[in-house]
Amino acid sequence: YNTIGNPNLKTVRELIYIRGFGKVNGQRGAINDNTVIEQALGKYGIVCIEDLILEIFTVGPHFKQANNFLWHFKLSCAKGGLRKINNHFVEGRDFGNREHFINNIIRKIN
Repeated sequence: YNTIGNPNLKTVRELIYIRGFGKVNGQRGAINDNTVIEQALGKYGIVCIEDLILEIFTVGPHFKQANNFLWHFKLSCAKGGLRKINNHFVEGRDFGNREHFINNIIRKIN
């Protein structure tokens, strides 16, 4: 089951700082300094983690390259659990489009 929404800049920043890993030589590698980002994305003008966050959040001209650099996020289970996953969010349950309420569930999961 999936839930989607529009996260704010603070949520995107927290996800990338806490759970963000990059593809380094085709393998999952920690983004522990800006040289990793500069080596992989420097030719697109993305030289630090804040440039990467801004490119992802604004869906800039080099979004595809920035998104391909990031490894998928491995999130925990939601603290307190989910209510009911087989009914839609509009019906008061947990899957579907949460719009700006996605920030709350990400904070529970992160």
